[in-house]
Amino acid sequence: QVQLVESGGGLVQAGGSLRLSCAASGLTFSSYAMGWFRQAPGKEREFVVGISRTGGSISYAAAVKGRFTISRDNAKNTVYLQMNSLKPEDTGLYYCAADRNIAAVPAAAAYDYWGQGTQVTVSS
Repeated sequence: QVQLVESGGGLVQAGGSLRLSCAASGLTFSSYAMGWFRQAPGKEREFVVGISRTGGSISYAAAVKGRFTISRDNAKNTVYLQMNSLKPEDTGLYYCAADRNIAAVPAAAAYDYWGQGTQVTVSS
């Protein structure tokens, strides 16, 4: 059974930082591109960043480029999201997702497995 478990969310002031983790099990982690998505209340789920199977290709949403950094450790079956210079508009439920394709894409429908999400709240 595939499981993706996010952790690291919390409440932080604007300008602060958080590091999210997503631990995967039940799948060959290195065979999946990984993505982070977020969903704010009343809004649709949106793509944040994706990383290819090997980590050699990364794609960021314009809203987070320069502030967020994705990385993965295939030996630990874990993908990370370092979030710096957080803004109130970054508030939302953050999900990690696994896509069996080589490179991560922004379309949520392309992803095969999803975690339950971790809440990030940025106060002004």
